[in-house]
Amino acid sequence: MKLNPLQNDRAAGVLVALAAGDALGAGYEFGAPLPDGAEVTMKGGGPFGFAPAEWTDDTSMAIPIAQALLESASGAGTSSPAALTMVVRAWTSWATEAKDVGAQTISVIAAARRLASAAGRSKVHAVDFSAAAADFHARTGRSAGNGSLMRTAPLALAYLDRDPSELMAAAGVMSALTHADPDAQEACGLWCVAIRDAILTGNLDVRAGLPLLPAERASVWLERIDVAERSRPRDFTRNGWVVEAFQGAWSAIHCAGLSASGPAHLRAALEEAVRGGRDTDTVAAIAGGLLGAAYGFTAVPCEWRRRLHGWPGLRARDLMTLGMELGRGEGRRPGSWPRAERHDYSMWSRTDALVRHPHDDGVWLGGVGSLARVRELGIDAVVSLCRLGTMDVPAVAAENHATFWAVDSPVEGDNAHAGFVLREAAAAAERYRLEGKTVLLHCVRAESRTPTVAALYGASVAGVSPMEALEDARRVLPEARPNPLFLGVLGDS
Repeated sequence: MKLNPLQNDRAAGVLVALAAGDALGAGYEFGAPLPDGAEVTMKGGGPFGFAPAEWTDDTSMAIPIAQALLESASGAGTSSPAALTMVVRAWTSWATEAKDVGAQTISVIAAARRLASAAGRSKVHAVDFSAAAADFHARTGRSAGNGSLMRTAPLALAYLDRDPSELMAAAGVMSALTHADPDAQEACGLWCVAIRDAILTGNLDVRAGLPLLPAERASVWLERIDVAERSRPRDFTRNGWVVEAFQGAWSAIHCAGLSASGPAHLRAALEEAVRGGRDTDTVAAIAGGLLGAAYGFTAVPCEWRRRLHGWPGLRARDLMTLGMELGRGEGRRPGSWPRAERHDYSMWSRTDALVRHPHDDGVWLGGVGSLARVRELGIDAVVSLCRLGTMDVPAVAAENHATFWAVDSPVEGDNAHAGFVLREAAAAAERYRLEGKTVLLHCVRAESRTPTVAALYGASVAGVSPMEALEDARRVLPEARPNPLFLGVLGDS
């Protein structure tokens, strides 16, 4: 699907914000609610010993869905047996070594493996999972855990150009691989439709899918949503149940939205979800998928993205790529940004600018050509303001390469959260310097984005105004001329 720049940013944000919420909540899982204002960090630990900024089963189970959807982008779609079988086989492999697998999910996986073995097959098929999940529900009468809602976000990305009713149905099928209960299937459908709507419009509307349910079920869910909006996440004491996980996530989004908007809303809502206690990683992951859809990749704090990682050896950029490619609906694009190893700037002139920051000689200001000198100059952290390939900065560890989406355009609609992004970039440079690193701050030609962020950084470290810092930057970068939108950010800072 052809997405405009803001929709593309929002598609890229879904999985990254989901994983950020997941990793944020991991260290607090099964704990009691926290006081209002209590600090929430990606500290890791928790009952399963996750590393700081490591995501848990919520994201790990979403990733195979995203990858299978990419493989089937031009095929029969997400409900095809081949796509679903690809998903369940990845889950089965993951579960053998995972730190944490939900009780219901691990029971279904074990039963599905037995069904496959009884049929003389060494590998499971999707039908084994569906049969095992249906049997679990029939035997226990209780299969409405939150384990399918936590992983459902990738479906919405794959259905941007389809009717929402198709998405609702596909979400039910995907849920029923492990969670056959109608509450679980409907929760997944409603959340997916809300994510789809948020990507396309930027709105946060969890009621968008209600008309797709039978009238009596829509009435039940409308009351549940109303209760969520009258409550706080901490009020949902059984958030391992899919209904209360749904309510807790929406309550966090709704409550935080009363006093914050944009990137501040995303952050406040995920912190609110974690402070709600108990199944913190899952509630925050659910909320993150919808918040990322509404506010985009650019709204996720760099400090959260910096070390975000998890099974199967992926990082934030990988999740960004999955989200973008799913949203486009064209499958994997190995030769295009952001999956390409190199991004070609050979048609640009004057990309080799490289000077020291006038207020800090531990910060270099440059064009994209200066990346070739990173090793030579002992630069060990890079702040990038333009598109790069996966191998364009090989000499710097991933956690020391901060990337930002900043389009050199005076049109506000071409940049999501321009002021936030530019200030985040300056803060990243300052954070690296506090860690004792030598930093390269660059865009393509160091003419608009680089001097803007250099001015914000200079204002912070030198105690001058951003406009004064810009004039200082112009002395070393005589071609510096930030566009009017960026000049407005400097004037407002």
